[in-house]
Amino acid sequence: MFDRVEAFHRPGSIPEALRLFQTGNGGARFLAGGTDLINHADPAIRSLIDLSHLGLSFVRKHEDGLSIGATTTLAELESSPAARTFAGGILLQAASQSGPVQVRNMATIGGRLANRSAYTEIATPLLALDATVVAAHSRRRLKLPLADLFSVDGRLLLDGALLVEIAVPAPAGGAHVGWSFQKLGRTESDISLVNVAACLQTDRYGHCKWARLALGAVGPMPVRAVDAETLLTGRKLDATLIDIASDSVMSAVNPISGVRGSADYLREMSRVMARRALLQCAEHAGWAL
Repeated sequence: MFDRVEAFHRPGSIPEALRLFQTGNGGARFLAGGTDLINHADPAIRSLIDLSHLGLSFVRKHEDGLSIGATTTLAELESSPAARTFAGGILLQAASQSGPVQVRNMATIGGRLANRSAYTEIATPLLALDATVVAAHSRRRLKLPLADLFSVDGRLLLDGALLVEIAVPAPAGGAHVGWSFQKLGRTESDISLVNVAACLQTDRYGHCKWARLALGAVGPMPVRAVDAETLLTGRKLDATLIDIASDSVMSAVNPISGVRGSADYLREMSRVMARRALLQCAEHAGWAL
């Protein structure tokens, strides 16, 4: 699959990596874990730029939130003490369900996001948490919402740039907060049919102060279910409200029929998994419905 590769580079700095990419004249590719690069098997690749010596593998917790280096593997995130205690461990849960252990040992967070796969489990909780990504260009660094990266023009935002870091803001503190990550797959290690990340907070009377709900694998890109979030916010949580919010998810997704299920089935399972996630959030927030 890489039989036409003519050069392999291992730069020691981000500027050097960017320079090598620019001089590759469209035939250079950044290489981290390589799990997505192998799947694409692009015959145009002429040179590979190994990112392993750039110091981009880290998970750091600080006052403002969590910083994740782009070459951090899913397994490293899964075993990080900082991720275990951040946002109810939702990132750890998603990482641990992102394929078999052999893949998680190699696949990197930055690689999964840069390739913008609809099936990337880790993107869904990051989207729900309003994460931003930092991309290095030759002359500057650009910080943009992860949602922009998954927009229609998202690939253009990384054109000629290197994704170097993911910044996740600290979620709201206080009591009555719930988190949930749910995945439906044919097997535990298979790619998602549907995956859902949800989080919410209520006041002491059970009224929802804010809610976040994101879904993956049921459209070209992961999406936020904004209508469902709006329906929940400001209202007292109960089973009926969660059913209404879950029903609204069906209009937010855009699945296609395939070997893993029909579009109608995936749309219905989006509703089911969203409801399951929201009920778990409510339970973690102290309201068993």
